[in-house]
Amino acid sequence: MKAKYINPFTDFGFKKIFGEEASKPLLIDFLNALLPQPDKIVDLNFKNNGQLDQTDLDRKAIYDIYCENEKGEKFIVELQKAKQNYFKERTIYYSTFPIREQAEKGEWNYNLKAVYCVGILDFTFDDYESEPEKSEVVHTIKLKNQNGKVFYEKLTFIYLEMPNFKLSEAELKTRLDKWLYFIKHLEDFQTIPAIFSDEIFNQAFEKAELAKLAPADWDKYEYSLKIFRDNKAVFDYYDTAIDGAFVEGKLKGFNSGILAGKIAGKHEGRIEGKLEEKLEIAKSAKKMGLAIEDIIKLTGLTKEDIDKL
Repeated sequence: MKAKYINPFTDFGFKKIFGEEASKPLLIDFLNALLPQPDKIVDLNFKNNGQLDQTDLDRKAIYDIYCENEKGEKFIVELQKAKQNYFKERTIYYSTFPIREQAEKGEWNYNLKAVYCVGILDFTFDDYESEPEKSEVVHTIKLKNQNGKVFYEKLTFIYLEMPNFKLSEAELKTRLDKWLYFIKHLEDFQTIPAIFSDEIFNQAFEKAELAKLAPADWDKYEYSLKIFRDNKAVFDYYDTAIDGAFVEGKLKGFNSGILAGKIAGKHEGRIEGKLEEKLEIAKSAKKMGLAIEDIIKLTGLTKEDIDKL
């Protein structure tokens, strides 16, 4: 059955729902569902996320919204679709930019505004081996001392592990439950479930309706959806066919449009295809710092071919 609504896990879909000026009420409502009552947001302003030091290659795996509330507090919202090496370190690194930009020239008392980093993850963390953490959806992290007491209140990381969210429509109780259900199942809806009857969700469904996209937006969405599917095909293949230690987190820099559909060998992770395509993939792999032996496994090229690149 043809989809009626956009896929929110695409770059375009995520921004369409949460990252446009007209989307501010939706983003505010979503963030308020995550935050405790004293931290509730009244208004937001979108900020340029260029200083977050992202490259075009990064954009294939991670998408950011950067905004500021009426109190000057900063919010980074990321959609992370695939596991990456050092993902936690990456989010901590990103959190330093809204901290550093608060510095003032001349004398300054270092009174910082709060920073929140929200990660919507389409995967689960591997380092939670026991309950309740292993199956929890929301992980809220703050800086704490050896006794578990909060040392610093103004830096908060909130990770949402979407694969752990398994509630049915009848089981939804909280505002956050509804948002997570909306995000996870939006592309599958053909009609608006009765539980989404309020104005905010009516706006969200209206913005997400494919039939209402302008022709230019259709092109952007089709391209974004292709990238999403290409990436998913690549990551799914390596999740099942190759030891995760081989390339875990390193595929984010490859041209997924070339990789997708080229994986046909099913053995030794080799990619069948034209020599030019293999060479292009190998060039990207070298730039990413992948070991020569891993590039050989990935492309089937010889060491001599790779050394010439």
